[in-house]
Amino acid sequence: MASDFHTSKLARLGLWAGLALLIAAPFIGLYPVFVMTALCYAIFACAFNLLLGYTGLLSFGHAAYFAAAAYATGWLVRSAGLPPELGVLAGVGIAALVGLVVGLIAIRRQGIYFAMTTLALAQMVYFVFLQAPFTGGEDGLQGVPRGKLLGTISLASEPRGKLFGAIAVPDDVVMYFVVLAVFVAVFLFVRRIVRSPYGQVLKAIRENEPRAISLGYDVDRYKLLAFVLSTALAGLGGSLKTLVLGFATLSDAHWSLSGEVVLMTLLGGMGTFAGPVLGAFTIIGLQNLLADRVGEWVTVIIGVIFVVCVVAFRKGFVGELLAWQQRRANYTSAQQVSKE
Repeated sequence: MASDFHTSKLARLGLWAGLALLIAAPFIGLYPVFVMTALCYAIFACAFNLLLGYTGLLSFGHAAYFAAAAYATGWLVRSAGLPPELGVLAGVGIAALVGLVVGLIAIRRQGIYFAMTTLALAQMVYFVFLQAPFTGGEDGLQGVPRGKLLGTISLASEPRGKLFGAIAVPDDVVMYFVVLAVFVAVFLFVRRIVRSPYGQVLKAIRENEPRAISLGYDVDRYKLLAFVLSTALAGLGGSLKTLVLGFATLSDAHWSLSGEVVLMTLLGGMGTFAGPVLGAFTIIGLQNLLADRVGEWVTVIIGVIFVVCVVAFRKGFVGELLAWQQRRANYTSAQQVSKE
């Protein structure tokens, strides 16, 4: 009991330290657009972790929902003139709707059959974006404005002057804190889902689905709801990414992005809260750092990192750290008991 308290206390301190770093990031020299992009992919990874880490469903097509929301938000804000908040909500709704359709088809399959079904349907979505007239084809949607939040707060990149006359305020600071606030809300929402009675049922399904069925749970209904929630949150990340960068492209829907979000989740720690966030920042950071230096070899490097992670850090960075802390706390408790 004491060891669990010790581990949870360290976890809370880590989360608070991470939040403090994110709040200070624009003012300590970190490029706001990079951090915002990483936060969008962190939302994507948290959404995927809800499905894989806590429900045990491996989807190879999650990029489709990320892209569906990205394209929907981009088109609605740029061409239809919707304010950004309505564009994001519409994008999330469309991602959830696509997820519902795919889920109704795929959710009764298990294991590799479920994974390959989601991949096949996601590839269909990819070709829709490639051929549809409103998506811009291979060029994608360009020039998406950020607009004004609630019609009053400009999200555009504008000079902001200095804080207290000394600390330079980045041009993107308003958009940055909007994205950060949404990320924190998603993080807390996922934690609430996992710790709720519904989340406990999802864990039971992950651990032993036949036993959950024998207890009387409608397993397919629980899994379908988890799938739709995951796709909606993935769409939220895609919508925000479109507003941050001002475009949506086919790379948002490509199967490789579905592979990257799997890597983010496994690298950080599947089934942990902070793991996907750390994994997303690691992968996006490596891509930005190495892209100009090694070109296409960045994919090879990330692949090697994935292999090393699977071999040496099977629980991911956060998972291995939590396991080490737990072992250390148990060892300390055992020593205290032996002395008594």
